[in-house]
Amino acid sequence: MLALFIRTFVVQAFKIPSGSMIPTLTIGDHILVTKFLYDIKLPFVDKILIHFSQPQRGDIIVFKYPEDESKDFIKRVIGLPGDRVEIRNKRVWVNGELLVEPYTQHTDPSIYAHQTQPRDNLGPITVPPDSYFMMGDNRDQSLDSRFWGFVRLEKIKGKAFLIYWSWDGRGDPSHWVRWSRIGKVIR
Repeated sequence: MLALFIRTFVVQAFKIPSGSMIPTLTIGDHILVTKFLYDIKLPFVDKILIHFSQPQRGDIIVFKYPEDESKDFIKRVIGLPGDRVEIRNKRVWVNGELLVEPYTQHTDPSIYAHQTQPRDNLGPITVPPDSYFMMGDNRDQSLDSRFWGFVRLEKIKGKAFLIYWSWDGRGDPSHWVRWSRIGKVIR
C-alpha cells in the first residue's frame, strides 16, 4: 500500500525509450519524476484535487501523450498558457523574444518550409489556457507540440528531476552502465 501511495502521489520511475531529449536525456536513462510539485490528482481520472504550482518554461515533464493516453511522453516546456510561440528557421521565439536554448541540438541541416511540415517553421500560435507547448531537446528528431498540439495541465504526470540509472547495453559490456550519468540532476 505504501509503494502504491508513493508511486501515485509522490515519485514515479520512468525509462527513456527514445532519443527525442538528447543530449539532456539519452536512450536507457532511468529517471525519477516528482508527482506532487504541480498538483495532487485523483488517480485514474486526471482530476486535480489540490493545485500547488504551474509548470515553468524549461521544466522537463512527463505527461500523457495527447494522441494515445496509454503512452507517457517526456518533453521540455516551451510555451506557457497565453504565450505566443513562433518557430522561424529552427529558432524559437516566445512572445516576440528569441528563446535562448543551450540544451538543444539539431542533427539535420535541412530547413523545411512551413507548407511542408511544422518542424522548422511554425506559427505564430497562442497557447490556450491550462495548456502547454512542449518540445524535445533533439529538435530535428522529436515528435512534439509542433506536430500534435498542446498538453493540458491535467495530463501532466510530473517533473523529471534525477537520473537514477543509465544503461546503454550496446557494444563492450564493460561500458554498458553509464556511471557518469547516475545521480545527475535533470535541468
